[in-house]
Amino acid sequence: MARYLCRASNGARIMIGGSTAEQELADLRPWPNPAPPITRDERLDRLAKAQSLMITDALIIGAGASLRYFTGVGWGATERLVAMLLPKSGVPVMICPRFEEGSLNASLGIEAPLRLWEEHESPYALSAQVLREWGARSLAIDPALAFDMFDGLRQAAPDIAMPSAAPVVDGCRAIKSPAELALMSQAKAMTLEVHRRAARILAPGITTGAVRRFIDQAHRALGADDGSTFCAVQFGEASAYPHGLPGEQELQDGDLVLIDTGCRVQGYNSDITRTYAFGTPTPEQRRVWEVEKKAQAAAFAAVKPGVPCEEIDAVARRVLAAEGFSPDYDLPGLPHRTGHGIGLSIHEAPYLVRGDRTPLAPGMCFSNEPMIVIPGEFGVRLEDHFHVTEDGAAWFTEPQPDLERPFS
Repeated sequence: MARYLCRASNGARIMIGGSTAEQELADLRPWPNPAPPITRDERLDRLAKAQSLMITDALIIGAGASLRYFTGVGWGATERLVAMLLPKSGVPVMICPRFEEGSLNASLGIEAPLRLWEEHESPYALSAQVLREWGARSLAIDPALAFDMFDGLRQAAPDIAMPSAAPVVDGCRAIKSPAELALMSQAKAMTLEVHRRAARILAPGITTGAVRRFIDQAHRALGADDGSTFCAVQFGEASAYPHGLPGEQELQDGDLVLIDTGCRVQGYNSDITRTYAFGTPTPEQRRVWEVEKKAQAAAFAAVKPGVPCEEIDAVARRVLAAEGFSPDYDLPGLPHRTGHGIGLSIHEAPYLVRGDRTPLAPGMCFSNEPMIVIPGEFGVRLEDHFHVTEDGAAWFTEPQPDLERPFS
């Protein structure tokens, strides 16, 4: 296969293409020196913090990212209630179908007694019984709990107040520990390596589907939990749609390439986007890319502990407005928030968006992606992630250096 040559603005020749999926996959090995897992002691500290934040007598956390956070059980939610009940003081109790007892015990990262229910029994009645034993008059509800489960609890315990547990859950999960930062650093480094290799397999006529399949296989080869957690590959005009267009596209000379993908490492997420030229970019593509780069850098520079989340979004929009784009959500311009929290969920609170006045604090982690959309033509999104430090911010991955040089 012939190499596809691009020329960077400094005159250096940069290779995009020139390889194959088979060659790149053959060169991949599981990630060396993987980050250590979250320990039992750290999970116990999380439970203690949750109890210190609770203003209710108890809290319920259903299957999903928050249950993994507190207990190590990485199960997704189904129609059967699997949950942790946590009292204001004391040890948590796990609510679980009896036939899942062995699997739950093998997954638990803490010690907690199990209260089991049979298929013909109500897990909500069982939960209400536990709450009565505790003398609980209030139960904070996991904000991710399905409505039918909340409704089942409400009917089984009509005398118990049930406010949202979001302040407790977000208050714990928003601040990442050094162990969490290490796992996220690994996930992001793996995805950036996959991005590099994806650029090498590009060639005229390659389809978006072929690139997506390669990216999933490459994530698996590096040891990601389940391959790609998501993958958007957009060529040309499709890049003007934040989440792409249906159907396959074939790469053509002159297209912008936008690839947004991520993986998980022990549940912790990466999410990185690169936009670069396949061939020679137009002056307008170069101009818009430079504005995007400037907005991303300005948002990063504005990060300081105590600054409201919405101010980071406002900083990015002021850069765009100064360059002739909309200061709001109109197009051409930035149609969505500047960034989102990330951790055990790809998108989690808090958010870098107008109206979110949460003060930034050390340990918070965010995407930085002030995408610019030119309707009917193209879009540019550069997405890297940072964590808040004591005096500013630190990148997990180095931002893209140039339109024609997607990697350092």
